[in-house]
Amino acid sequence: MATHRPFEPSPRRQRGAALLTAMIIVTLVATLAAAMVWQQWRAVQVESAERARAQAAWILSGALELAKLILREDQKSRRPTALTEPWATPLAESRLSTFLAVDKANADDGPEAFLSGNISDAQARYNLTNLVTPANGTVPAQVSQPELQTLERLCERVGVETGVADRIATGLRAAMTAPAGAPLLPRTTAQLSWLGIDPATIQALQPYVVLLPVPTPLNVNTASKEVLGAVINTDQASAERLVQIGQRTPFKDVQAFNAQNPSPKAPVPPAPLDTPATPATPATPNITVHSDFFEVRGRLRLVDRVLVERSLVQRLPDLTSKVLQRERIAGLDQAGS
Repeated sequence: MATHRPFEPSPRRQRGAALLTAMIIVTLVATLAAAMVWQQWRAVQVESAERARAQAAWILSGALELAKLILREDQKSRRPTALTEPWATPLAESRLSTFLAVDKANADDGPEAFLSGNISDAQARYNLTNLVTPANGTVPAQVSQPELQTLERLCERVGVETGVADRIATGLRAAMTAPAGAPLLPRTTAQLSWLGIDPATIQALQPYVVLLPVPTPLNVNTASKEVLGAVINTDQASAERLVQIGQRTPFKDVQAFNAQNPSPKAPVPPAPLDTPATPATPATPNITVHSDFFEVRGRLRLVDRVLVERSLVQRLPDLTSKVLQRERIAGLDQAGS
């Protein structure tokens, strides 16, 4: 009777199995090592990005403080706010290390960071807050008809449908008088979309309008011909002439401006006796030669990344200033993207 021998793998098969097992182990180890290296690399990248953001935020905060100091020195001079003043000179892109060290050897060791920026007069643009007169006792907030007509003229001059002015005024009044929980009041011109204004119209108006927390007069020394012409209700040629005069020799006061403005001041007609009482409106345009609100824009280029911030600054009578808004309008993305 035949007997069956138990199966015994040959030495060659045993070596093949051992080799296959070793290859599997090596593959697993390599995969785990690669995953650990990738996670470590990712953590380094995240930490580097956070460090770059923190550095950029501190640098731009320092730039904002410098701008506030410049505005303070200008306020101390008590001169009219004009484009001939030092605050109006933009800062060209400069290597950050040049601000930190005079020694060229030390400057070459600094980071590849470049700072630029500018200060602009917010009162050089038409303040949309002027459209609505605040509530006064029993009189609710109302749309100011003279200011509405001013915005309509401005829209016509910049190629925007004049009906946009009424939509903005009506929307602002509704937002100011709305109860809690209603749509918020826009704080920037970009937020005019909350009032149903389309992006193309907002983009066309942005160089000429601003939203400030309180009504303000227009600075005739810094305004553009479009805004100035709309506010004082004159033709473009006369507005251009006044702008050129102000750029050469800034107006010292409103009287000096009126002496150069040949446009007659239209009197305000008396309201009929049977109409509701409305706040009195001035017969002369709402203009000035001094400004209290400024927009500070800082741009930082850190190696190949860019950070841009915009701040709204208010100068106070005690020679201090207050930052009302601060927003990032461009992140640390690739500079070329």
